[in-house]
This record gives sequence, C-alpha cells and structure tokens, in this order.
Amino acid sequence: MASDLEKLRVLLPHWCEHNTEHAAEFRAWAEKAGLARAEILEAAEHLERANEALTAALEKLGGPLPAGHHH
Repeated sequence: MASDLEKLRVLLPHWCEHNTEHAAEFRAWAEKAGLARAEILEAAEHLERANEALTAALEKLGGPLPAGHHH
C-alpha cells in the first residue's frame, strides 16, 4: 500500500497541472470580464504562486514518482 507521502508525490503534479489549466482559463475569461478583469487576473496569479509552493513541496518529498510506480 502506498504511503501518504507517496500519494502526495502523485497528487502534487496533478494539482499543479489543474492549476495551470485553470489559470489559463481565468486569463482568457478575464479579457471578457470588463470591470472584474483585474480581479480575475489576480486569481490566475494566485494559482501560479500556489504552483510554486506545491512544486517546492514536491521537491522536498523527492520529486514526482516515476510513471507506473505501485506499492
């Protein structure tokens, strides 16, 4: 059975990928948001900063697990 730390090493890259996708979607929609544009762009920046923290956490845990790793 995989340990919680091993699970995190799988989840963290997945979360970063989703954050990147959402940030890009936010940026696209911000251009259509009129008065709310700045706030939506700020939210995209927050997601990108979150990814920096998540990536740092992943590095401390030894990086992503190789594909096909099972316990």
